[in-house]
Amino acid sequence: MKLLSGNSNAPLARSIADYLEVPLTEASVRRFADEEIFVEVHDNVRGEDVFVVQSTSYPANDNLMELLICIDALRRASAKRITAVVPYFGYARQDRKPGPRTPISAKLVANLITVAGASRVLSIDLHAGQIQGFFDIPTDNLFAAPVIAADIQARFSNRELLIVSPDVGGVVRARGLAKRLNNAPLAIVDKRRERAGESEVMNIIGDVEGRCCILIDDIVDSAGTLCNAAAALKQQGAEEVFA
Repeated sequence: MKLLSGNSNAPLARSIADYLEVPLTEASVRRFADEEIFVEVHDNVRGEDVFVVQSTSYPANDNLMELLICIDALRRASAKRITAVVPYFGYARQDRKPGPRTPISAKLVANLITVAGASRVLSIDLHAGQIQGFFDIPTDNLFAAPVIAADIQARFSNRELLIVSPDVGGVVRARGLAKRLNNAPLAIVDKRRERAGESEVMNIIGDVEGRCCILIDDIVDSAGTLCNAAAALKQQGAEEVFA
């Protein structure tokens, strides 16, 4: 087994390597003057089972291209199997057509990873579960809820907890966490979004007065949604708000 790291989160890759007691595969990722990405794998990977650790987070386009080129380099080096470990899967919000003449970019990214030569994809908490079906190769969607729930229980075991979804779309995620926290009560923020990147809180569904509220969300850009939701919860009498 070989473990190859991209540049999106090298500390995470090193931690995985230390835990598995497997050295990171020697490789160099550099750029030409026009910002083209060039990848060279220095170790022999012929016939190996290779895991490429590379999120497609900010800068999403650069990290995505680096992932694709790493996969292509490994395929051309005759790796037996290539697993793309993508802890954060970029473009996941574009998983459907919200209006006419708009793309489904998550499907496009899935196609790119598949065509590049990945044999399997492993990600964590995909924004939408149906993205697994966008791939024509096996896909594993792992969940961070067990780790998050354990941390919440360790920190807030003596509080009156309330799990809050910042929008209707996140109810399933929030309910799953609430169940792990001994069926903690659930509240929902009714949010109206006028345009991308801006949100306005309208109503709080649920009793939050005197509660320690835990806001759970999976993608945070400007944190506007979380800030607006926290302010609304405070106005409704929440004792404390954590996100």
